[in-house]
Amino acid sequence: MKLYFSPGACSLSPHIALLEAGLPFTLEMASTKTHQLKDGTDFYTINPLGYVPVLELDNGQRLREGLAIVQYIADQAPASKLAPPNGTFERYQLQEWLGFIGTEIHKGFSPLFNPNMPDTVKDMARVQVLKRLTYVDAQLAGKEFLMGTDFTVADAYLFTVCGWSKFVGVDISGLQNLANFLQKVGARPSVQKAIADEKQ
Repeated sequence: MKLYFSPGACSLSPHIALLEAGLPFTLEMASTKTHQLKDGTDFYTINPLGYVPVLELDNGQRLREGLAIVQYIADQAPASKLAPPNGTFERYQLQEWLGFIGTEIHKGFSPLFNPNMPDTVKDMARVQVLKRLTYVDAQLAGKEFLMGTDFTVADAYLFTVCGWSKFVGVDISGLQNLANFLQKVGARPSVQKAIADEKQ
């Protein structure tokens, strides 16, 4: 498999998942500024939407949305417990978390990265993102990870988007459960390797 990624983007989430799953894969960097690969290939020929992540399978098929990609990865390595089995209530709880992180937190950060967005809109976005993360902080009380004791793809996704807060002025220092979670996830070998790999 091949993962198209961009440093600092949400593609860190499936990168972590692939390492946790122990699946063989290669990395291909796609610039979010030039929309080109290192060899000059137009990334829009890989993903007409122009964004990462994209997971290309050995047979050439591609998945282009993070929520689908991480569940696909998890299902290729069920022993890793990155996702509960399909059809179980717990699987739907995982999908609930992935949806919440994607729509309420990930997309909530979007205005903060837009240089053309007025400051008033950015201020409102910061308040909204912090409100959502405060909810997550409460849900993490007494738990190691979002789903309890098992690290799942939802944890990798939450870690990834929370990492953006320091770049856009969202102060999460008062959220102690979340801080403990981020420290724990950040210490995982897969997470450290993924971050190091993307800096090369």
